[in-house]
Amino acid sequence: MKENTHLFLKLDWPTVGLYLLLVAIGWISVYAAAYNEEHSTIFDFSQRYGKQFVWILSALLIAAFILLLDSKFYSVFGYAIYGVVLFLLLLVLVAGTEINGSRSWFILGPVRLQPAELAKAATAIALARMMSVHGFVLARRANLCRIALVILLPAGLIILQHDAGSAVVFGAFLLMLYREGLSGWFINIVLFAIVAFVLSIVWEPVSVLMLCATISVVIYMLYRRKIKRALILTASLFGVYFSIVKWLFPTFAIDVAPDRVFILLSAIALVWGAATAIRYKRRYVWYILCFFIGSAALVYSVDYVFDHLLKPHQRDRIENLLGVKVDLRGAGYNVHQSKVAIGSGGFAGKGFLQGTQTKYNFVPEQSTDFIFCTIGEEWGLLGASAVIIAYLLLLFRLILISERQKDAFARIYGYGVIAILFFHVVINIGMTIGLAPVIGIPLPFISYGGSSLWAFTVLLFILLKLDMARWR
Repeated sequence: MKENTHLFLKLDWPTVGLYLLLVAIGWISVYAAAYNEEHSTIFDFSQRYGKQFVWILSALLIAAFILLLDSKFYSVFGYAIYGVVLFLLLLVLVAGTEINGSRSWFILGPVRLQPAELAKAATAIALARMMSVHGFVLARRANLCRIALVILLPAGLIILQHDAGSAVVFGAFLLMLYREGLSGWFINIVLFAIVAFVLSIVWEPVSVLMLCATISVVIYMLYRRKIKRALILTASLFGVYFSIVKWLFPTFAIDVAPDRVFILLSAIALVWGAATAIRYKRRYVWYILCFFIGSAALVYSVDYVFDHLLKPHQRDRIENLLGVKVDLRGAGYNVHQSKVAIGSGGFAGKGFLQGTQTKYNFVPEQSTDFIFCTIGEEWGLLGASAVIIAYLLLLFRLILISERQKDAFARIYGYGVIAILFFHVVINIGMTIGLAPVIGIPLPFISYGGSSLWAFTVLLFILLKLDMARWR
């Protein structure tokens, strides 16, 4: 194959170097987190650190195989790869093994395979294949629906496996779509939906809807370029609303009167808005009305989602994160112990194999989802910062690689890889320090496990292979 004649010259070695560095840090961290004095050698295959060495060797073999394949393979067979992974996601629901409440694993002797990890790479390939077709326009509704279907199909199957954490990762593809021209309104709506969901857990629904109504009014006025009126109307709306609640309904229960008043005001606003949109044919009014109605539907569906779709431990973790309740011995135990471990590391850390929190197993899952606390305790702020800098350098390098691609398929796929890695790093580190909910996703290249290491290796080296092909 002509592409492989100058492999060592065409391969982006700085990226490979960062990959090997993070993998090495991961292996050492797994050794520190799972250290057993009776099995002190790092090559002891009966221990997790010995098994991680096998996963690393097999990941390197997978990387070499990817680099030897023709780069056109991924664009030509993109849909086929996606279909095979969807079949595995369906099969694991029937023939998979349940671990920690999630039926998402195939166990083949000593090997555990999680199709959900491979689904991220397959979805990135399928999206790149679809969006790189000549004449593809992202803004068309039909194309947006097709993209949503490609993303939601694997995410939905993963939710059926009771693995909500892995399913949430697919939302990261919004970052890639934004780079390819998706309107910023979509990103803003998603962020607003997340904020509204969180506020609906902490506040009464009517208070959140009041905020949504105010935002709707402000958007309308700003669209009409009447900024002063927007500010005055917003202040008036709050003033009138709370005046009615406090003064006109003093005998009503606080959870009854606001709902009645708000429903009345909302009905009047909706009728007026619909009449205005019909009479003057103003499309933006319909958009604002849909925004408010959608907000109301979201706010009043939070209780159902929270009580029926989330598991009890997931609800407890979210409530602990938001401060609704504090349970340091139950749902909040993992994060509390993780913060204690990281904080005890200080500036330079306690030293290699000297971490007491990890050595005595105070932190659950300390070699997988919470492995960053091992780094923070033993290597302190310096070590934790070094790992974060390594990730930032890797992401920056991947952006350079993606931007220099002449082929749309390679560029789109590259930003898909960036989005997934960025989401994993931010959420995993965030949940170990109490800034994000615990959703059980690994730290790329560092957490223990064959499936995650293989999946991230596949993601990265497919991009490196596509980058090699740009020389043709």
